[in-house]
Amino acid sequence: MIEEILSLVHEHEEWRGKKCMNLIPSENVMSPTVRELLSSELGHRYTAKNRFYMGTKIIDEIEQYGEELAKEVFKAETADLRPLSGHIADLIFLASFASASDVLMCVSPDDGGYPGIWKNGLSKSLGLRTVAFPFSKHEMNIRIEQAKEVIEQVKPKVIVFGASLITFPHPVKELAQVAQENGACIGFDGSHVLGLIAGKQFQDPLREGATVLFGSTHKTLFGPQGGIILADKEHGELLKSKIYPAFVDNAHWNRIAALTLALAEMKKFGTAYAEQITRNSKTLAKALHDYGFPVTCQHLGFTKSHQILLDYGGYKQGRVIAEKLQHANIIIDCGVRIGTCEVTRRGMKEREMLRIAELIKKTAFDEENPENIKKEVAQLCADFQKVGYCFET
Repeated sequence: MIEEILSLVHEHEEWRGKKCMNLIPSENVMSPTVRELLSSELGHRYTAKNRFYMGTKIIDEIEQYGEELAKEVFKAETADLRPLSGHIADLIFLASFASASDVLMCVSPDDGGYPGIWKNGLSKSLGLRTVAFPFSKHEMNIRIEQAKEVIEQVKPKVIVFGASLITFPHPVKELAQVAQENGACIGFDGSHVLGLIAGKQFQDPLREGATVLFGSTHKTLFGPQGGIILADKEHGELLKSKIYPAFVDNAHWNRIAALTLALAEMKKFGTAYAEQITRNSKTLAKALHDYGFPVTCQHLGFTKSHQILLDYGGYKQGRVIAEKLQHANIIIDCGVRIGTCEVTRRGMKEREMLRIAELIKKTAFDEENPENIKKEVAQLCADFQKVGYCFET
């Protein structure tokens, strides 16, 4: 039994970690030291805000250190690392600032919004009514003037910017005043773009009018899987008071230690990392477009984030493309979102983006033998196994 389990994990690591080109925008790779902290002694332990458990003084210091780093990196007045995922961070925000029958306004999943907070997700569990932002797929963004009108009409209790498909900054600044005038609490789900926000290459929601910034910590923010909440003092202290025991009990302190180190890496290397992500995304998007792929928003320069969107009209055709690429060990998702966050952290730059575009073309358009493409993918990946933008140990 033990041999089988270890063998499966080893097989996965050899394949996905070494032989595949990972272009999923919701994944990243941790530094070796951050990975080590995930398997540290902290993984056995509990602590609690009411000091119920003894022997926690060092764990408490680590958490405090992480919160201070998070506040510095994101220029926030409060920070909390306890949410176990971005989804739980969403839940904490919505449950804290909205009640049953209140209106949540956000991007619809039909336009690339996060399904987890929509009608069959958290909104259903919390009894919230959902209203979609007016949205332009041509611009891949919220329609500002129409959104102002809807906000004035429905007076949402909570508004959430951010989305699963996000290539351009959302108009937080442009809509913040009308939202506040109509009594809305403004949140920004930065799950996909937290690393770009920290690296000052996307937008700055907490300065643009959002009171709370939250999301998952393993996409452009290259930490372990988990969640984080950043906020101003008023909203942040309220959230911190509600997290335990309603939403998180054991917050997984090995994860918090790992996230703390990832935040230190982001403080030191985040700007250079985020800058390279955006350069890589633009280069890859243009190369794919030049090969004839249906890359969205050519008129806007394709993207300002880690994501490149190929418009195949839905998941059905998207799955066909994704499966074809998987046969060649090129990994994307069925939404045909192509992400540059992991390949960037492994050290790839514009030159490699042109090579990746060529490999995608050979697989999807030219229909070359995927076994031959696999060899080319493995050779390229072999040159970029070392994780960058982190401390040498």
